[in-house]
Amino acid sequence: MKFQCVDECAQCCIEREYFPSKEFGKIGVLILPEEKERIEELARDNKIQIKILPRIGVSEEKIQKPTKILAYQLMGIEENGNTCPFLDTQSGKRSPHGGFPCKIYENRPLACTAYPLIESDPINMDSKCKFCKENGNADENLNEEIESLLKIKEKMMTNAKFIWRYATGIGEPNDKSIIKEGWVLDEDI
Repeated sequence: MKFQCVDECAQCCIEREYFPSKEFGKIGVLILPEEKERIEELARDNKIQIKILPRIGVSEEKIQKPTKILAYQLMGIEENGNTCPFLDTQSGKRSPHGGFPCKIYENRPLACTAYPLIESDPINMDSKCKFCKENGNADENLNEEIESLLKIKEKMMTNAKFIWRYATGIGEPNDKSIIKEGWVLDEDI
């Protein structure tokens, strides 16, 4: 089956999830270090306030915090972490499939280009994607998604001894008491 966005859907740009657990808060859109400055510039050009936090860091020593950041994350604009700041929910415009349009679609991050693909070999798509819920996995029209995912994987390769995750401190109000904020060594997850 050929992948295509479901009519009037913008769910992937709105809903954020807790990952790897609720204690880490909701995650944002993965931004590679080489994309960060471009995304910040696009925000300035569009007069949009954004919040970019670290996501994955590495270090050679266990006692220190990360010495290199492999990935950042673009956080949602709502207090609970939802809704991408580049999603145009105000103008009344619609994307070709009828959902809210992306203000930076042609310059969106690789993670957005790869979505809903979460693994390329074998092909595995996000079960939370509305298309995937209604149709199961796609097996056609995924060339751009596969290429983007492979680029992300390549950039995330490391020989560093220690992997760190950044807990965002962002989530639903009733979860605030358990959500952490700051760097956490991956072995502690």
